[in-house]
Parts: sequence; structure tokens; C-alpha cells
Amino acid sequence: MNTDKIYAEHIANEYSKKENSKVKQLKKLDSKAKNPANIFAFTFGIISLLILGVGMCLAMEVIASGVVAFIAGIIIGIIGIIGCSINYFIYKKIKENGKNKYGSDILRLAKEITDEQ
Repeated sequence: MNTDKIYAEHIANEYSKKENSKVKQLKKLDSKAKNPANIFAFTFGIISLLILGVGMCLAMEVIASGVVAFIAGIIIGIIGIIGCSINYFIYKKIKENGKNKYGSDILRLAKEITDEQ
């Protein structure tokens, strides 16, 4: 077994022009349709949970004490709960828009792949 030959082929493969297969194109289109919704859902969810946490800390008088901090904590906590509650519905809408945008291309490409086999 010639390791120099294997190493040379490995290096040559890195620099050779890659053929885009239809399956890779299908995966890219699928991720283009779904990734914006996933990124939004995680980001918005984390921000909403942090807001809820700040509200809880204020309401339980961990950060500050007094009636004003308690009331502000409840209000901020409710805003965080609302954000967490609507996150899924916004996610579904963004994902649906992505599927509508790329759906015809994905179906066309999937049909081409299945017809070839």
C-alpha cells in the first residue's frame, strides 16, 4: 500500500471541481426552506426565556427589593411568557413561508431524482 499515492489523491480531491449532485441540491434547498425558521425560533425563544428569568428575579426580589421591583418583575415576566407562548406559532408561519417559497423547486428536483432511479 503506497501511502504517498493515497495522500496525493486526497490532496487532488480537495482541489478538483466538485460535481453538484441532485441530492446535494435537494438538501441545500431543504435547509434553505427550514433554517430561517429554526434560527428565529431558537433566538427568539432564548431571548424570551431571559426576559422571563429577569422578571422572576425581580419578582422574587433577588436583583432588587421593594414593591416597584415586584410589580416590574411580574410585568416583565408576563412579557417573557407571552414571547415563549407565541414563539411556536411564529416558527410555524416562517417555516410555512419557506416551504411555499422553495416547495416547487424541491418537488421538481425530488421528482427528477426518483424518475432517474
